[in-house]
Amino acid sequence: MQRILSVYENASGMPRNHSDCPLVVVPEEVFFTLSVAGVLENLAVLLAVAKNKHLQSPMHLFICSLAISDMLGSLYKILENILILLRNTGYVKPRGDFETTADDVIDSLFVLSLLGSIFSLSAIAADRYITIFHALQYHSIVTVRRALIALTILWALCTGSGITMVIFSHHVPTVLTFTSLFPLMLLFILCLYVHMFLLARSQARRISSPSRVNMRGAITLTILLGVFIFCWAPFILHVLLMTFCPDNPYCVCYMSLFQVNGLLIMCNAIVDPFIYAFRSPEFRNAFRKTILCRRCW
Repeated sequence: MQRILSVYENASGMPRNHSDCPLVVVPEEVFFTLSVAGVLENLAVLLAVAKNKHLQSPMHLFICSLAISDMLGSLYKILENILILLRNTGYVKPRGDFETTADDVIDSLFVLSLLGSIFSLSAIAADRYITIFHALQYHSIVTVRRALIALTILWALCTGSGITMVIFSHHVPTVLTFTSLFPLMLLFILCLYVHMFLLARSQARRISSPSRVNMRGAITLTILLGVFIFCWAPFILHVLLMTFCPDNPYCVCYMSLFQVNGLLIMCNAIVDPFIYAFRSPEFRNAFRKTILCRRCW
């Protein structure tokens, strides 16, 4: 978020930084390259599902939602670099009305990326839970129509929340709300997954064969969750430290890694499609056909 970036620059680049830790700088070319790669990879995921009828299921619609979230995170950095370029070349007035409005729009994409990822992962976890423990009734419970309705509501909530958070980003309650969604999502998914794996292990003989097969999907989504936590948790921690201890030398020392934390977020968008391809033969075949521009039907 732009407020965090500007405040951080003041904290790390001015005498206010009482830490001996030097600022770690990542070249903008690296950010831009990773961002473009993230957009293209997740666009390939969306095209693969759109062109392959075998992938047009509720589960893959939720995966598409996660891919859109990753793509928005990459697009955020691309647009930010373009805005900085326009400002540096004089096409945009520094701190003018256009730049302020553009900053808010770009920051909304960033917040929307995080919120979309959180709710998409939660929806995927709920889908896997139903798949495993209600395998016979799954297709009547989770239909494509219901999945689309759920995703429409999900993204409407994310969009409204993202805009609200950017508008009121200077208030501490907004920061607390923003950061609290992360552990709440983890708690929700953790409860589902613990119940899934423990009950599946204790009742392995009574669980139907399709449910045992679907455990592979749950493991895949566990990997996705682990990657998400690894890539986003450092940034969430940065937001909390910047809010509550911006002058503490230890906090400032950690915040010197801000650009590294941003790099992890860009990497998340790149790693997720590889996880789909590595764990799913259907996705591998769809990716291959999409890349080679072959018709999937």
